[in-house]
Amino acid sequence: MSDVSPLPAGYPAICPGLSCAGATDAIAFYTAIFDATERMRMPGPDGTVMHCELLVGESVLMVGDPVPEIGFLDPKTVGGSPVNLMVYVADADAAFAAAIAAGATEITPMTDQFYGDRSGAFEDPWGHRWTVATHIEDVPEAEMQRRMAEMMDAG
Repeated sequence: MSDVSPLPAGYPAICPGLSCAGATDAIAFYTAIFDATERMRMPGPDGTVMHCELLVGESVLMVGDPVPEIGFLDPKTVGGSPVNLMVYVADADAAFAAAIAAGATEITPMTDQFYGDRSGAFEDPWGHRWTVATHIEDVPEAEMQRRMAEMMDAG
């Protein structure tokens, strides 16, 4: 066995990688909306981004321009994304409003959720779906179950 850790230092076990046609603009969007920090960028041909790593809290978000030759396609090329990424931020209302102002499309409005978060969802200009949330209440599991049942009965 190797003495090298299977998990590189500074990386969580899951690091989403997003293909964005116009990655430079997407990186600026994610940096502004999620208060991300760019930790590295590898340029590609003709001003494209081959690979960029953004730190969002303790998470790593990888972003690059599409590379069809290896099947790295953006959501708009394949008719949309079935994936939703959830990001906890200090002020979900502000992040949501900033995303909409920057060209995102609202999917669900900002709402206080039964499980203790305030959240809303949007699709970014590159076709990726996001939920931004701020945790506003610690809800015990039994209370969460009660609230969910009440919500389902009312629906």
